[in-house]
This record gives sequence, C-alpha cells and structure tokens, in this order.
Amino acid sequence: MIKILFIIFGCISLALGVLGIFLPILPTTPFLLLSSFLFLKSSDRLYNWLLNHKYFGKYIRDFQIHKAIPLSVKITSVSLLWITISISAIFFVEMWWLRILLFAIAIGVTVHILSFKTRR
Repeated sequence: MIKILFIIFGCISLALGVLGIFLPILPTTPFLLLSSFLFLKSSDRLYNWLLNHKYFGKYIRDFQIHKAIPLSVKITSVSLLWITISISAIFFVEMWWLRILLFAIAIGVTVHILSFKTRR
C-alpha cells in the first residue's frame, strides 16, 4: 500500500515539476528530486525511467551529483519569474494585498534559486 502511495505522489510531484517548467511560480527542481526519491522507494522501473528520461534524467543526475544549478538556468529562471510575476501583478491583479503576495513569492523563489551553488 505504501509503494502505491509513493508512486501516486511521485507522479503528482512529476506533474508539478513539469508544470514548473512553464509556470515560474512552481519550482521544478524540488518536485523532480522528490519524484526521483519517491520512485526510488517504490518502483525501480519508474525510477530508472525518470533517470534515463531524455529531458529530466540529465537534469536530475547533474543536480544529485553537483548540488548546483548552471548559471544560464539561474538567469533564465529568475528572469522569467520576475517578468511573469510583474506582468501579472501590474496588469491583471487589482487587489493590493495579492500584488504584495505575488512579489513576496517571487522574492522567496528567487532566494531559493540563488541559494544553490552555481555550476559553471
């Protein structure tokens, strides 16, 4: 039963990680790493599939080995985050408290991204 729950949560985490690629408010790396952990504990087949995936595999393996994010990924992530949050807050949100919340989230995600070592 636990293995089934781990597989379900691993799939949900993977889906959130994929969404994080397109939605800067969701962090991609933690969700992909959580998926790999959950699959490691529940399904060798899914774990191996994820680590050998065309796009996610190299990303996960590199992060597990180096514990760092490439500079280009940091720049792209932070830039897209701030562009998206700023456009949303300025043009689409009318409530002042929600604007503050969006910018607070952007600050938190920026700090999180920049807290990792930079891989050159």
